Amino acid sequence: MRVIAYIDGFNLYYRALKPNPHLKWLNLEEFVKRFLRPGDVLLRVNYYTAPVSGLQDPGAPQRQQAYLRALKTLPCLEIHHGSFMRKEICRPLVHPIPLVRPLSPDGQFVLVKSTEEKGSDVNLAAHLLRDAFTNAADVGLVVSADTDLIEPIRIVAQELGKPVGLVNPSLGRPSPPKLAAVCSFLRHADAADLKASQFPDRLVSRSGRPITRPATWA
Repeated sequence: MRVIAYIDGFNLYYRALKPNPHLKWLNLEEFVKRFLRPGDVLLRVNYYTAPVSGLQDPGAPQRQQAYLRALKTLPCLEIHHGSFMRKEICRPLVHPIPLVRPLSPDGQFVLVKSTEEKGSDVNLAAHLLRDAFTNAADVGLVVSADTDLIEPIRIVAQELGKPVGLVNPSLGRPSPPKLAAVCSFLRHADAADLKASQFPDRLVSRSGRPITRPATWA
């Protein structure tokens, strides 16, 4: 069966990689192959991410760029970039601050800086639907536990009759029931899958430039 994989980069990061920084140097092609069935052929791996900011961690953009360069050495991987939207928004406090007068009849509010990643889940859903309609593959494999993907997965699997498997990257936590219910099959990633799918500490780009694993990920 021809397979295209769709990796929700930030869902994978927050559910599996952030708690395990020593496993961030992840070869996504090898990772996906661990969930294929006998006879499957991996046509493409789509990776959805966005450029990170260095406001809180000045070294984060440099580490991300090193990782993206490593990913670009993989022959069947494509990187799709979303973006971050930053804004100031007013939010109510769950627990009021004593001796502080409420700013409105509804309670105390504070102005906070909000950062929201935009585009990745929409791009993933759009590409999953497009590939199903154009018969680009026989099976879709989605790496995410984001419930925003329930409807596009349901349409592809149930209305178009194209199998869609789900790889839950939550490392031991169960899949959201409504998301699991619309998938054709379900797999659960664990730390062993991540550990077995690491890039070597040093590799070479397609242009011949050396790429080194960031020291803070060791």
